[in-house]
Amino acid sequence: MNARQTRPAMGIATEQTKKNKLLYKRFLDAFDGADVSAVKSAAQEAFWPNAHIDAAHPINETRGGDGYVEDIIAPMSRGLRGFQRRNDILIGGEYLGHEWVTSMGYFCGHFTAPMFGIAPSQRMEFVRFGEFHRMESGKIVQSQVFLGLAELIIAMGRWPLAPSPGYEGLVPGPVTHDGIVLSSSDAATSRASGDLVEAMLMQLTSPDALWRKYWHDDMIWYGPGGFGSYVSVDAFQAFQTPFEQTFEGWGDGRPEGIEGVGVDCKAGDGDYAFLSGWPTITGVHVKPFMGIRPEGQRIFMRDCDWWRCKDGKIVENWCMVDTLHLAQQLGRDVITEIA
Repeated sequence: MNARQTRPAMGIATEQTKKNKLLYKRFLDAFDGADVSAVKSAAQEAFWPNAHIDAAHPINETRGGDGYVEDIIAPMSRGLRGFQRRNDILIGGEYLGHEWVTSMGYFCGHFTAPMFGIAPSQRMEFVRFGEFHRMESGKIVQSQVFLGLAELIIAMGRWPLAPSPGYEGLVPGPVTHDGIVLSSSDAATSRASGDLVEAMLMQLTSPDALWRKYWHDDMIWYGPGGFGSYVSVDAFQAFQTPFEQTFEGWGDGRPEGIEGVGVDCKAGDGDYAFLSGWPTITGVHVKPFMGIRPEGQRIFMRDCDWWRCKDGKIVENWCMVDTLHLAQQLGRDVITEIA
């Protein structure tokens, strides 16, 4: 039995979600001037002082608005001359009594100084981001921040592991250019999007790829660095099915008695839906991945997604994985290897 069959349904965007998205947007507006001091002041206002922040490797963990800026944003603002933030998606929703907001897009600039232990390329570079924030009483109290550092290393031609079979490079936001959802969303539409995505997720790892029917034939999966991106459900299945078989028991680990793995937030917001967990997935490495031979390690995968739905089908999916953290669990310290 698929362990996902017992998990809660997705939540949906609420009127409180709308209020939180507007507060979050106000915070994000502080990035417009590329002044880190302004971002720090805005973060001190937006975050609860002791908010727990999980962040991509090699940051891994920090706290509060000061930690968000000093450990995540400031290294990029110092490393990327002309530092900018470009948001492609901003949505939110309630899940199990908690309200979340999320954004996805790119940081960019001319990479002139080291950041996160990565030497500069002396050219323009992009760093994909995904943020998930739980809010209470108008403040951020918990966060998960993904950074596409594997994508950056691949773009610079320094990736020390085997290349993926898919496209690696800059990925666009929604083709509809409507990913910044600040208004109230129709509850029925939000529920339909959430239910469609959840139904698809419940069929992952099914032997006959029963998840296929939930996708448009010409869907696009914008994958993480090291995984690749794919157009069409056939191309995606050619990646997804072998990937599922790479990690035995790929799922939340409950059949093996493992706790603490699963989804922290997931909801539908109009035509969009999102999900994140820290970690979301576990499994035992049994087949080669990224050129790494299996040695039976159990891995824990930090994973997140945003989906766009249309006419009862999923048409676009942006997925991020903390690839550097995954590689480290498999015995490869990518940042050290390229130093």
